[in-house]
Amino acid sequence: MSFFIKEMIKNKLRKLTSGEILHYSSQYGFSITPAQADQIVNYLRVSSPNPFDQADRDRFMAELAKITDQKTALAAQQLMDEVIKSYGLEHLF
Repeated sequence: MSFFIKEMIKNKLRKLTSGEILHYSSQYGFSITPAQADQIVNYLRVSSPNPFDQADRDRFMAELAKITDQKTALAAQQLMDEVIKSYGLEHLF
């Protein structure tokens, strides 16, 4: 089952759109521009980071800080940690 969940998450990351990122940023209190959303989508498509690999997550967060700012990247990391815990998926990460 965990393989299936991992593949679903990876697939969702690869297929995120700028519009979805802007929607989620608004929903969760992040302030990003459409240009930044485009850059994030481009990074996810080109780099295909593995969210289950700590080094890939660290690289993504560093890139997110470059695209946006350090405060936004830290808030995104905190949100990700909260979501992982709330769904009881710690064992996958």
